[in-house]
Amino acid sequence: MGKSPKFVAYVKATAQLQRVDVSRLDRSEKIAFFINIYNALVIHANVTRGPPTNIWQRYKFFTYTSYVIGGYLYSLQDIENGVLRANRKGVGQFKKPFGRNDPRAKVSLSRHEPRIHFALVCGAKSCPPIKTYSAENIDRELQLASEAFFEGGGCVVDMRKREVSLSAILKWYKIDFGVNTEELLKWIAAHMSLGQTLTNLTQCIRDKSYKVVYQHYNWDLNSS
Repeated sequence: MGKSPKFVAYVKATAQLQRVDVSRLDRSEKIAFFINIYNALVIHANVTRGPPTNIWQRYKFFTYTSYVIGGYLYSLQDIENGVLRANRKGVGQFKKPFGRNDPRAKVSLSRHEPRIHFALVCGAKSCPPIKTYSAENIDRELQLASEAFFEGGGCVVDMRKREVSLSAILKWYKIDFGVNTEELLKWIAAHMSLGQTLTNLTQCIRDKSYKVVYQHYNWDLNSS
């Protein structure tokens, strides 16, 4: 793939990102643009450098893999946590991505969008499937991505055990979904499609009878 004419042309095209004035984008445009750029950057880095294989490599991958956009450097961490999560500290971070005087802070969303976690693709097998997002339909597209994520195993309810098994993504970014576990589960229920899993989850929440466990995250490269 790295030597294909289309990929070579894509790499050349990324240089034009420095000309994009992201400060003029509205909320929907920012969300769609930065999700698509994030996912493209992950693919670009995996092809040219290879996927990270341990914790230290993953830290460097997400912290230093970057594009110059509108004259400023944006790493994967900056895009996810700085822009799309409204400048919140990421996993393992001790401070916000953008400081008070950082010009990139003006690009941050005014309020975070939790559903981006079901659209951003890090390249691992436990990540959501990759899609292209549009500003015109971003709300509907993110809702569909959320529903697909939970239907695909992101939320599994065992009524016999009263056990709710959730993707580790919901543990790492729990603060984006509510202040406690009950709020997290209510958020999930509000963003699931109709079906038996939703029925079971709703019953667990109503009865206040459940145990939440988090699934193992498979960091192996998703090559499909």
